[in-house]
Amino acid sequence: MVLNRHVGCAERRMRMMGGVGALAIVLTLAGCGGNGGSSVGSYGFPQVTQDDKAAITVWVDADRSGAADAFKKANPDVKVNVVTYDGSANGSNSFRTKVQLFDRAGSGWPDVVFSTQNNDAAWASQKSNGKQAFAAVLNSGLVPKSTLDGFTQGALAPCTVEGKVYCLRNDLAQVALWYNKDLLDKFGYSLPTTWEEYQALGEKVAKEHPGYIVGAVGDSFAPEIYFWSGKCQANGITGPTSVTVNTESTECKRVASMLDVLIKNGTVPNLSVFTPEFVKKYTGKVLLMPGPAWYAGAIFNNPQSLNVPAGRLGVAAPLAWQGDSPATGNVGGGTWFVSSHSKNLKAAEKFVEFVTTADDYQVNLAPGYPAYASAAEKWVKKQESSGYYATDLQALIKAGSQIWTGWGSGVFSQEAIWAKTITPAIADGKNLVDLLPEWGTAIKNQAQVNGYTVK
Repeated sequence: MVLNRHVGCAERRMRMMGGVGALAIVLTLAGCGGNGGSSVGSYGFPQVTQDDKAAITVWVDADRSGAADAFKKANPDVKVNVVTYDGSANGSNSFRTKVQLFDRAGSGWPDVVFSTQNNDAAWASQKSNGKQAFAAVLNSGLVPKSTLDGFTQGALAPCTVEGKVYCLRNDLAQVALWYNKDLLDKFGYSLPTTWEEYQALGEKVAKEHPGYIVGAVGDSFAPEIYFWSGKCQANGITGPTSVTVNTESTECKRVASMLDVLIKNGTVPNLSVFTPEFVKKYTGKVLLMPGPAWYAGAIFNNPQSLNVPAGRLGVAAPLAWQGDSPATGNVGGGTWFVSSHSKNLKAAEKFVEFVTTADDYQVNLAPGYPAYASAAEKWVKKQESSGYYATDLQALIKAGSQIWTGWGSGVFSQEAIWAKTITPAIADGKNLVDLLPEWGTAIKNQAQVNGYTVK
């Protein structure tokens, strides 16, 4: 069938060449595009013939199945086929791998995909082996500008490549300062507001209350908590294939120096918060912990983890370095993509807009902090009304708009680099300050392997 269609196009070209003129040739060639019948549509990317009644196929991970259920309940007229997959969790790269297979086959693409990764726009926005990019451009009319403007400031940065938005954020994972209010009061300590005060408190805790901790660096996302928040330019993505890496800057060294002191005195252990060993050793011993918004449910208010009793957990705004503007890192947060190959873009757009902005999901059901600003405010109020927290959660809203934009979302995984290069070295007793050049080299090498030009 494909061969016959191309022959037909060639025959029409020949006929048009014989008589009607240049304008007709242009129109005919547009209708015979080499993208399976696609032509560049009003949204700025090649589109197949649309069918507003066609069913859409949506890929979600298990945690987002509730989003699909909520959409179907609110939109019974839209046909939705839901497929559950791993969401590319833990760097499995399954989303990209499957899309590459569909690209080779020339069919099979889902209409909507949820991913747990923030770096998928880096590849999904680019052509692959001459094939059109998987991700549809969303800010050229497909998604209303009013909707895009409603996301928390900076939330769509990981979705934006050269000014074009290719995905919508599901949730944010901004870093704030979690703390045990009862312990702070009991020990007579003041809550730190700067990283300098944080280090001083850690040194004091090591002497006065050994065994208690103020953080942890044993997870692969530790650089996103500490170095991203510290404005260390280890991951300055400046374009689709360009990155600036400077791990020996003053900003990087001050973070590394602080952590060296606290790792050595035991108040910031090199242990993953998800290990049974961490839970056994530090339940009831976490005084402070910089960490993402999702720490509340995953770590603190979790019977399988630290299980902090109600009325004790508080949260404060991100720490800042003295004399510097406040900034924070981001540890995760999911993304929703619309396929440029979709036969029903209208329904696909309706789906992603609903699951990222509608109260029916983001406020009533979503486990994480919504990326959409108005939903986030309502979500926070709902969490506060539970009576679990010792403070209000307004610090999370403040932190949500303070994510530092100097740390980008490239194709390669910073977490994988850290886990392979730095975590074992810390375990061997090496200082982070001394490891900064090695870390920078590892980042540069991985970036170059992935086709990046490194500054």
